[in-house]
Amino acid sequence: MFKDLQNTELLLEYAEAHTTSELPVLQNLNRETHLTQVYPRMLAGQMQGTFLRFISGMMKPERILEIGTFTGYSALNLAFGLSDGGILHTIEVDPEQEEIINRYIHEAGFENRITLHIGPALEIIPTLNLTWDLVYIDADKPNYLNYYNLVFQQVRPGGFILADNALWDGKVIYDRKKMNRDTRGIDTFNTFIQNDDRVENMILPFRDGIMIVRKK
Repeated sequence: MFKDLQNTELLLEYAEAHTTSELPVLQNLNRETHLTQVYPRMLAGQMQGTFLRFISGMMKPERILEIGTFTGYSALNLAFGLSDGGILHTIEVDPEQEEIINRYIHEAGFENRITLHIGPALEIIPTLNLTWDLVYIDADKPNYLNYYNLVFQQVRPGGFILADNALWDGKVIYDRKKMNRDTRGIDTFNTFIQNDDRVENMILPFRDGIMIVRKK
């Protein structure tokens, strides 16, 4: 078992070493997040950030919704893939993050491409009367399914919803009696998606798991 874990860590190191390096603005944000935040592991990081940038770049979306900004790392990566004239709306509940988010939006030159909303997503989403090409969920786990149900009708046919932490450090395979509120929220969300005949879906077992949903 130890050898398998060791090999997994070595393979992750190898994969990171063979993944495009962070852009300077992302590298700076990554460093500042780790120096100033209590839970810096919430930041997506090099590999997941690159994955999000690739997905967005392949889709060339006109409108992206991000639920859960943290310090803005994922938002910047997603914004790099926007179509000409495209815009990303990102929602962060913690007002203390507003300064660092806006500073790096400015540093990346995305003042006209990223709109930051501060406040509870369940209250803000209904005020955004837009059609989404891509939605990225990375917020409080008990509300994952609520966010999904709230945005679903606004996602265009063929559009995608991505949800981070779909494997939740492996806790989703615990005995259900041992699941805490966060784990139960993720498991309930995953189960609902699997049984939703309006979509096609898969969990990508990458980092902490990404649920990928395509609306039919």
